[in-house]
Amino acid sequence: MSEALHELAAHIALKQPDAVLGHRVAFGELTIDAVPSHLPALVDFLRDDSACRFSSLVDITAVDHPEREKRFDLVYHFLSMYQNHRIRLKVAVGETDMVPSLVEVHPSANWFEREVFDMFGILFSGHPDLRRILTDYGFRGFPLRKDFPTTGYTEVRYDEAQKRVVYEPVKLVQEYRQFDFMSPWEGAEYILPGDEKKA
Repeated sequence: MSEALHELAAHIALKQPDAVLGHRVAFGELTIDAVPSHLPALVDFLRDDSACRFSSLVDITAVDHPEREKRFDLVYHFLSMYQNHRIRLKVAVGETDMVPSLVEVHPSANWFEREVFDMFGILFSGHPDLRRILTDYGFRGFPLRKDFPTTGYTEVRYDEAQKRVVYEPVKLVQEYRQFDFMSPWEGAEYILPGDEKKA
């Protein structure tokens, strides 16, 4: 299986040299590092080439690496039911970079790209309707970025007196922000065998 995936990667790199930066096979799946500007042409090739036939776009997601200049890894998962293969495309994207939309090649990319925009703030050029899909219209920030506070910025509640939904800034007292990082077993009145601390 691994040899077949390496052969497939070599075939793709040969046919799409401007789009492919590198590849690796791990856990029985092929990952290809791609150039963002050549993404639609590469995906079009992956769908139509007789050796590939990756006709199903399974998912689009991202991974945040705030310490890197190209902060995000944009990750595409495709399935070839004809060849019984899966492929993962990874594209390194900066915070202000725009990535070409795949909606023209795979209409199912529409909501996936909206979700990635909503959660990470990655922009897709050529998308027909790039707006939030999971959060509210007035939502600030991007919840899956690692620098987004776990408490968020606002809380929503229904106010019985006003008979409407009210948005308020999050107010937490300091003791909710302090963590002792103790195991749930530490501080217990009894010690289970094997849990004794070694001096």
